[in-house]
Amino acid sequence: MFLVLPFVLIASAFGINGGNFIYQLCKFWARLWYLFIGIQHIEIYEAPHNRLRQYIFVANHISYMDIPAIVASMHQPVRVLGKYEMVKVPFFGWIYRAAVILVDRRDAERRSKSVRALKAAVGHGISIFIFPEGTFNETKNYLKDFYDGAFRIAIETQTPIKPLLFIDTIERLHYKTIFSLTPGKCRVIYLEEIPVTDFTMADVAQLKQQVYQAMEDGLKRYSVNN
Repeated sequence: MFLVLPFVLIASAFGINGGNFIYQLCKFWARLWYLFIGIQHIEIYEAPHNRLRQYIFVANHISYMDIPAIVASMHQPVRVLGKYEMVKVPFFGWIYRAAVILVDRRDAERRSKSVRALKAAVGHGISIFIFPEGTFNETKNYLKDFYDGAFRIAIETQTPIKPLLFIDTIERLHYKTIFSLTPGKCRVIYLEEIPVTDFTMADVAQLKQQVYQAMEDGLKRYSVNN
């Protein structure tokens, strides 16, 4: 992290291209860190994935280890929607602020600003990544209820949704304590993309339920086959 920090701060001054470069730096950091702490990054594709296409990526959220899993898994330009609270983490917060589109759900004006920034990224041909659960899933269910945001943006911009599943991140680092870090496999599952061409803004709930069901079914499959 300390190695890439100066380059991140410099790249943040160079607009869109600088932002894309920051994600390449973060991917380098994540893969190198995985190597040092004994984590094996594994990508499983249940359907072909077009790395040249633009998507709204969504995933389940169960661990702080989801963060390196995101950047290790992205193979096209992307911007991640991230919680504002993370900027308070020493040193890492500087990288986080430069890399993500921040959202503070406690403030309506800031929420609107985040949505505009996400749409702007899509308008520049960049994919976006959103955790539709908003926060960690601390329930006994496979998923928490989804917010509407990702699905509204997908329909408004006519950008297909690509669901991902983080299967092992909670085993590598539990959300309750940073002292639970353990080596091992870290699988990311690419599910089949979900087109939105037949959906209108009146169908947000239907699209949200379709994505929820696809992700829940996938989590059940990998839970059984773990």
